Amino acid sequence: HQDQAEFGSQPLPAELMAYDLHAIRRLGVEAAAQAAVGHLTRAELDGFFIHLDADCLDDAIMPAVDFRVPGGLSWDELSAALHIILASGKAVGIEVTIYNPRLDEDGSAGRGLADVVAAALGTAAPA
Repeated sequence: HQDQAEFGSQPLPAELMAYDLHAIRRLGVEAAAQAAVGHLTRAELDGFFIHLDADCLDDAIMPAVDFRVPGGLSWDELSAALHIILASGKAVGIEVTIYNPRLDEDGSAGRGLADVVAAALGTAAPA
């Protein structure tokens, strides 16, 4: 991956599935989310944990992060991905990180993030 060459990060183990933003754009967010769910709902797994970094969002809508991503996900794309992931019924937890309220001058980024996550949780498949 480009990050490994650019930042010297360690390669991911072969059993992990990872899509960068370019791959998500190429596949489409729904197809990428469905592929991830397919990988994470294999019979040998009991479930999976969702880790959501706010800096995956486009910096035009999420300025409240220390590492901004031009061209990141939109609210609609995040919503679509979360709905697909949570509909699997196999998510055992979720954490939302990287949001920095000191960088959210009017609170709109935090409200947007909370609204998307709450709406997705409200439509999650029952356990």
